[in-house]
Amino acid sequence: MIDWSCIDTVLLDMDGTLLDLHFDNFFWSEHLPRTYALRHQISKEESSAYLYGECGAEQGTLQWYSLDHWSQRLDLDIAALKRELQHMISARPFAIEFLTQLHHSHRDVVMVTNAHRKTLEIKMDNVNITHWFDRVVVSHDLLAPKEEQDFWHRLQQLHPFDPSRTLLIDDTEQVLASAQQYGIAHLLTLLQPDSQRQKRIDTRFRGIHHFDEIMPEGPQR
Repeated sequence: MIDWSCIDTVLLDMDGTLLDLHFDNFFWSEHLPRTYALRHQISKEESSAYLYGECGAEQGTLQWYSLDHWSQRLDLDIAALKRELQHMISARPFAIEFLTQLHHSHRDVVMVTNAHRKTLEIKMDNVNITHWFDRVVVSHDLLAPKEEQDFWHRLQQLHPFDPSRTLLIDDTEQVLASAQQYGIAHLLTLLQPDSQRQKRIDTRFRGIHHFDEIMPEGPQR
């Protein structure tokens, strides 16, 4: 599926790619609506409908990924609520083995995440994978989400890479489409970002189930 001899730079998403998306989906669809319902003395159904409308209106924007934004908007400590579920954070199958192989190759390995810094800290307190990367890039630091072209231009200015020899693996198709528009040549998605939800069968981009399907080969560092 991948000709590793053509890849110099590997860009990897975090949530839904390296980490199981079940934590995030459960938080936003179950834990937060239940907490918000209790706070405002409304039904969970009313809470879910309200939050779905509020969140949906900003999907794909930088604010949508900001814990500070939602803490202020909902008058809740979102980071603290996420820590209540931190035991649910887990790496996807073969993610560590994949990162290990990449780390020992000649390639530049970069985490590119839309996750808020506070979210990143919570995740890495439980499943620390940052030491496998040459660098970690957070979209909030670049003032643009991966769905926007500005992110890729600013990433290029910060850490130059050759798009024709770059692989991006991400579970969000809008992100992959944005990367494709920028010129990144090698794109893969995940067919089951959330281990508790059904496997996707209608992805626009080529997909893998687990990383053991694409273990890299190549010269050692």
